[in-house]
Amino acid sequence: MTASSPPIAGDCDPAFAALRVAFRENLDARGEVGAGVCVVVGGRVVADLWGGHQDEGRSRPWRRDTLVDAYSVGKGITAMLALQLVSEGALDLDAPVVSLWPEFASEGKQRTTLRMFLSHQAGLPAVREPLRDDAWQHWEVMTHALAGQRPFWEPGKAHGYHVNTYGFLVGELVRRVTGQRFGAALRERLCAPLSADYHVGLPESELARVAPVLGHTAQPISEAGIAAFVQPGEDAERNLMLRHTYFNPPGLSGIGSVNTRAWRLAEIPSANGHGTARGVAALYAGVLAGRAGIASPVLEEALRVQSDGPDRVLERPSRFGLGFQLHSERRPIGHGARGFGHYGHGGSLGFADPDAELAFGYVTNLPGPRWRAPRTQALVDAVYASLGET
Repeated sequence: MTASSPPIAGDCDPAFAALRVAFRENLDARGEVGAGVCVVVGGRVVADLWGGHQDEGRSRPWRRDTLVDAYSVGKGITAMLALQLVSEGALDLDAPVVSLWPEFASEGKQRTTLRMFLSHQAGLPAVREPLRDDAWQHWEVMTHALAGQRPFWEPGKAHGYHVNTYGFLVGELVRRVTGQRFGAALRERLCAPLSADYHVGLPESELARVAPVLGHTAQPISEAGIAAFVQPGEDAERNLMLRHTYFNPPGLSGIGSVNTRAWRLAEIPSANGHGTARGVAALYAGVLAGRAGIASPVLEEALRVQSDGPDRVLERPSRFGLGFQLHSERRPIGHGARGFGHYGHGGSLGFADPDAELAFGYVTNLPGPRWRAPRTQALVDAVYASLGET
């Protein structure tokens, strides 16, 4: 550590000193601005570190309770809540969702199930009709549009990453069986019992704790930028699907909206969950310990491969269980073959490894490369190297 090195705070078991070293190297040499990492092994917190700064000017240190948007880490956490309700018998993985959501019975979607929602097989990665700019702020607008539209493929016959719609689809079923808005149900049924500092739809009282997301993804995107991202071809249906997956309505993915008050207060379970690394790790540790209300047979089913192979949205192979990304060589979830969890845009990650009794959380305010996350991988590698020495 040099005199100009960003500050690091927190605790780390000496057996996991390699993790502290990797965290320091992320800040000193891999471009990290501010972040937190937390590791729980066998129910014991072995590392809880935070460091760097909340702002680009490096004037506000990252604190123990600093919150940041963890993006798609929220998909795995959304799955936890749905699986808890499945365990209670309030939701059924294979019953048609129209039994709870009658408005969904249109355009060939009558047999769509929660299993299809959780495994990205529903054919609804995007809303077809252009939506008003602020539609992402209004739950009922988003769910009404999804319920009434024609899917992009026959539900259950293929899979494609439901980047932003996943949370509205799964979350609407949560809302209908609990009678609560998604954020309230998540807080009362999952996060509060596990003392997990993670929120979808931040209370006003928590806004002062949020670190802004830095880098180009926090800025509005131009029409040229959208075209470069989507890379339109001759297939008009594909072009529409990809463009609307990310940019209908504008701001849905957080691009240009992620640091606004409206974004932080909204409920977008797939993309705008704000938390600490400790909060994310606590949720996965709770699942492993059987304290998240998910019955063992339900969890085992969730960790069974549901979708694997070509992804119609990502246009590369992907692998999902029920709401969780599953470990694969092309995108590892930890080092264990039974790892499950979810990456967030640019490297944030929450996962569990049942064989190692390991839960892991990492959040950052500077997203890295979209598919390769060197900072994340350095931390994960350090954890497993430490496990081998304990």
